[in-house]
Amino acid sequence: MDAIHIGLVSVSDRASSGVYEDRGIPALKEWLELALLNPCSFDARLIPDEQPLIEATLKELADQCGCALILTTGGTGPAPRDVTPEATRAVADRELPGFGEAMRAVSLKYVPTAILSRQVGVTRGGSLILNLPGQPKAIKETLDGVFAAVPYCVDLIGGPYMETREDIVKAFRPKSGQKTTPG
Repeated sequence: MDAIHIGLVSVSDRASSGVYEDRGIPALKEWLELALLNPCSFDARLIPDEQPLIEATLKELADQCGCALILTTGGTGPAPRDVTPEATRAVADRELPGFGEAMRAVSLKYVPTAILSRQVGVTRGGSLILNLPGQPKAIKETLDGVFAAVPYCVDLIGGPYMETREDIVKAFRPKSGQKTTPG
């Protein structure tokens, strides 16, 4: 089974300065460890809402660290310091609008303020980058709702073959994208 290297980025002025404990990275890691069958390694970063720093972090995780999947949490709202989507787009090779649309649709089932979210999904080289909400409950709800499409997307951009625990989330691949077991 392919190993997967995943970047986790929590974007928060207050958590990065120690005002409160970051809960985004632990929530992301917990969900991924439950959902994925692959051996995983994580590269986590807790950074402030500074666009140049977010861009540099995403580039480093994609280009130097070789993360096939990079998940950000926080900084996607309409507040002036919420710049995660701008930073993500700035480093992108391609935007995948369906991810942003789907993440907002999932969140709208729970809160009407989901329409304020500016989450995006993009690729950079062989990395898929997704912006997630900042709260652990919303992170779980969003991943539960959209992650089924992530493994096939990672396949298409040249990443490792991701396998999921179907009781958490069933990865969807067309028949042509499924690995067959010899036998």
